[in-house]
Amino acid sequence: MIAVFQERLSEFMTLAVVIDPLGSLPVYLAIAGTRSRREARAIAVHAVIVAFCVLLFFVVAGQVILQQINVPLTAFQIAAGIVLFLFALGMIFDQAEHSKEALLAKQSPRQAAVFPLAIPAIASPGAMLAVVLLTDNARHNIADQAQTVVVIAVILLIQLMLLFIAKRVENLIGRAGTSVISRVMGTILAAVAVTEVLDGFSTWLKLPLP
Repeated sequence: MIAVFQERLSEFMTLAVVIDPLGSLPVYLAIAGTRSRREARAIAVHAVIVAFCVLLFFVVAGQVILQQINVPLTAFQIAAGIVLFLFALGMIFDQAEHSKEALLAKQSPRQAAVFPLAIPAIASPGAMLAVVLLTDNARHNIADQAQTVVVIAVILLIQLMLLFIAKRVENLIGRAGTSVISRVMGTILAAVAVTEVLDGFSTWLKLPLP
């Protein structure tokens, strides 16, 4: 029983780091900042549901699909890291503002919630890769995988609570403060993306991590 608890706790810490509930707040504020409270909450709920479905899909079928199309986990990690890096650039530079205006003008709350909030901010490439590794079919049975899904759900509930209070935080720090946080988090996100790519290449080429 203690061993099981320690394993779940380890999974919780790993997934909390890769999902990073706090790191998604600037993305959420960029999308929902000028919307009504009702629309902002709808965006938060839909984004968390979509993120959960995406991560659940990777738990159930991610490893099988990657194996069937002969895509190694390292290749997926490198590709996902590149996508995350491109998104991070959008947060750092002016593209973030342009994307925000386009989303506000053209997308419904549900559409705005899918990209970039649910994917790749919450269900990040690192999170997708982590759930595949934590539920490796060769090492974990269905009961273990079900417990990992519960851990994912708990973290996403924490994420939802943070999103619900995000607009209050924005009101305290103002739009200028939100813009600064967005760019700082974009820089951190870019570093995370580069780490994903380097880690993928290191594993592929059997090199020591930089």
